Amino acid sequence: MNEKPAIPAPLDPDFQPAVLANRNYLAAARASGRVVLLVLGLEREGGQVSRFETVVTPGTDPATLRYVERLVKFLLWARGGWKLHVGGPAPIGEFIRRTYAARGARKFDCGIMALAYGRKFEVVVTTPAKVPTARETQVPAGGHLRGCRIGFDLGASDYKVSAVVDGEAVFTEETPWDPARQSDPAYHYHHLSAGLHRAAAHLPRVDAIGGSSAGIIVDNEIRAASLLRAIPKKLFPQAASIFKRIQREWDVPVVVMNDGDVTALAGALSLRQKGMLGLAMGSSEAAGFVDRQGRILGWLNELAFAPVDYNRAAPADEWSGDRGVGALYFSQQAVNRLLPAAGIVRPAAMELPERLKEVQTLMARGDERAAKIYETIGVYFGYTIPHYADFYDCRHLLILGRVTTGQGGDIILARARAVLQAEFPEVAAQTSLHVPDEKSRRVGQAIAAASLPALQRKR
Repeated sequence: MNEKPAIPAPLDPDFQPAVLANRNYLAAARASGRVVLLVLGLEREGGQVSRFETVVTPGTDPATLRYVERLVKFLLWARGGWKLHVGGPAPIGEFIRRTYAARGARKFDCGIMALAYGRKFEVVVTTPAKVPTARETQVPAGGHLRGCRIGFDLGASDYKVSAVVDGEAVFTEETPWDPARQSDPAYHYHHLSAGLHRAAAHLPRVDAIGGSSAGIIVDNEIRAASLLRAIPKKLFPQAASIFKRIQREWDVPVVVMNDGDVTALAGALSLRQKGMLGLAMGSSEAAGFVDRQGRILGWLNELAFAPVDYNRAAPADEWSGDRGVGALYFSQQAVNRLLPAAGIVRPAAMELPERLKEVQTLMARGDERAAKIYETIGVYFGYTIPHYADFYDCRHLLILGRVTTGQGGDIILARARAVLQAEFPEVAAQTSLHVPDEKSRRVGQAIAAASLPALQRKR
């Protein structure tokens, strides 16, 4: 599982793509003639269940345990759930139970899942036949365009608002903010409220408000989000309920969804396509999925925490403590951590958004050091697209976010396409990569979010 890619990442020669490690393991396991079935089932709210089937060798060798643990980690953040059913060899299941426990190596993941779903996370070790059958939510995507609407998108370094009339944006605005360091929920509320009022000034009336926010959103409430990491526990309910407060004050339909799902919706609307995986490379990595029937399945899609690099010395995420997860490869964080390898030095006090702007400025001047950063992210992306395709039945992939803005974004896509053509021609043949125009790259989510609420019928 230590094989390196044929096309190396210029600034990260030790990058070990998850897709190669997984496929190499499965090839070796099947060649051994000793494979057994492993079925993983993740249970969410309302009895929803996602299933994933694979094969493993029956022992507890390090390669098998590594493969299963990383697979569980990916599925947990892609699908979500409060209960994990491990149907397969009992020793493997027991290893996962110990790892994904309140005092285990993945205690962060267990804690976030418990917070998101309101139940203690647990692992059930069972047989493949006893893993519950799949039962997915099938929520129609938004796409409600009629009327005068406001859409907003809350990111870690800025928030965006759009005023939209019958599907056309008449006003868009980006405003810097620093929510992750603010301990008073009033900061978050007043910023959002002020943005909504500025957008409303460009409309004759407001019929509905739709929102996109980083984090786990359930029933218009933030259950977990890095945006609120500084909020004291006793004040968290006040911060988590700001969208419901907005609904009461404006007295119009309000629908807020995870920013990744809105990314996918933006792609489905703009391209009029289904089977859409949307990825936003902003302050973190956001993802969402609209299936080939045009439905949202209720998955978590928090790929910022899903592993993409199996290098044991890969960078560690400051929040989860895990290594090689998506946020460090497809976001402003990725640009920042590649600065030293590129030979670009910036003041320690400079924030991530400003560091990205500096790299973009260098890129516009033709600086080869900046180009190497984008080439490296492009190689990451090229090897991660087929990894995502092993879990998402998608035919279209939409890329948004500040990291994709300007010439750097073009380099990322060019390098990703080169990797796909050289290493994964079957994925390249069936997956179309899309980017919106420059303006939509930055504010497309806010515009798509405006289409989330259905209008109330007049009495």
